[in-house]
Amino acid sequence: MAIRRALISVSDKTGIVEFSRELANQGVQIISTGGTFNLLEKEGIPVIGISDVTGFPEILDGRVKTLHPAVHSGLLAVRDDEEHQKVMKELGLDYIDLVVVNLYPFKQTIANPDVAYADAIENIDIGGPTMLRSAAKNHKFVTVVVDASDYAAVIEEVKASGDTTLETRKRLTAKVFRHTAAYDSLIADYLSKQVGEPLPESYTVTYEKVQDLRYGENPHQKAAFYSKPLAAAGNITTAEQLHGKELSYNNINDANAALAIVKEFDEPAVVAIKHMNPCGVGIGANIHEAYQKAYAADPTSIFGGIVAANRTLGAETAELLSQIFLEIIIAPDFTPEALEILSKKKNIRLLKLGELSVAAAERQPEWLVTTVDGGMLVQESDVRSLTEADLQFVTDRKPTAEELKQLLFGWKVVKHVKSNAIVVVKNDMTIGVGAGQMNRVGSARIALDQAGEQAAGGVLASDAFFPMGDTVELAAKHGITAIIQTGGSVKDAESIAAANANNIAMVLTGVRHFKH
Repeated sequence: MAIRRALISVSDKTGIVEFSRELANQGVQIISTGGTFNLLEKEGIPVIGISDVTGFPEILDGRVKTLHPAVHSGLLAVRDDEEHQKVMKELGLDYIDLVVVNLYPFKQTIANPDVAYADAIENIDIGGPTMLRSAAKNHKFVTVVVDASDYAAVIEEVKASGDTTLETRKRLTAKVFRHTAAYDSLIADYLSKQVGEPLPESYTVTYEKVQDLRYGENPHQKAAFYSKPLAAAGNITTAEQLHGKELSYNNINDANAALAIVKEFDEPAVVAIKHMNPCGVGIGANIHEAYQKAYAADPTSIFGGIVAANRTLGAETAELLSQIFLEIIIAPDFTPEALEILSKKKNIRLLKLGELSVAAAERQPEWLVTTVDGGMLVQESDVRSLTEADLQFVTDRKPTAEELKQLLFGWKVVKHVKSNAIVVVKNDMTIGVGAGQMNRVGSARIALDQAGEQAAGGVLASDAFFPMGDTVELAAKHGITAIIQTGGSVKDAESIAAANANNIAMVLTGVRHFKH
């Protein structure tokens, strides 16, 4: 076998001239369509128009050109089947040995938020995927290329033996079906959103590899990092790494958790994360003050952690950050001076997010996918925000203006702590975080013990209701003056009575923030 005829029709023309010239130099006859034909002809590469093969003109603005038996019989005919050989000969049809196709730029088209529906539909490729699938199905005899990065390897094999190896054709075939599946998935997702079906009967998603990872959570687990094809700016998948070692699986998870919290705040805020939970959160008049509070919240746990800020980091803050060991620092940007200071630490990873322009209250939910054994769960991300107007004031004493400010601050943090979750807050910073315990009073005890003497005069936030009054009693012993919780327990009255008995102001949100 040898590659004698190739059909080339590409939307992305990267490298196609050089590739086609190499094929022509090997005596391969090239068939092409539309813009690709014009380009190759202009470059002096011998090329035959598709109409010369089909005997039929390109019609309907190019919608119909390769959808023809002369094309698909040439792709699908089984070369060692005598009946197929007979039909091809009787009808005067010839084989096509190589297909090089990439598809209409549907992703690039819908990346424009103002794209017209008609334009999106017009950029759904029909002939391209059909040729790819035909050639890929018959990969025993046909080579199919969808990615310009494979041009060099194909040419190398053609030069060596006149054809590609079966192993190469199998590898290229798998890539083709991944490519068409991803393409169709984008179309399905776009159209489902257009008709308001975010959770259809068949849920298809596609992601694009950002990088292979050395390992997953542990060294014996394989892992890679993928991004949504149209991921919005200001997240970990679109961040620019300015310095440091390659990100690990755990780095990425922790960085994502840090970003989720820092995006809750419109005012200058800094978050320190350790093992997916916040160990310190602070807000201030500027990012330097916010960092000092986040650090003071837990100077021990921040060591080896991840820090995220929602404002550009300057030299003054960078000097403080450089004094401790951190895995990652994330910010919208770094001043040149800050970058110079932090880059002196060889291994620290510095991630530039770009502008975080969406106000916390205006953030839109995304669909989160969690795998389970044999399936997956899909839910909206928890971007529910809260204002004073949403609160129920249920105790005899109402919170002061300062207590209310701290309660709302604590509520923004506790929603991102693993359940059961308790956060103690004072002076615009966390002073105690209790995460992931099997009962709420256990989480409260951890948070209050961490806060220590600072707890007196502080406020407490809980991600869900209090099934007992014991958490209130514990909070009172530590001097907590106000509590924010969801309410909704059959024993709400018990908790409210305990709060009244201890002169604690309690507010209910009516919103729960479980995080497992």
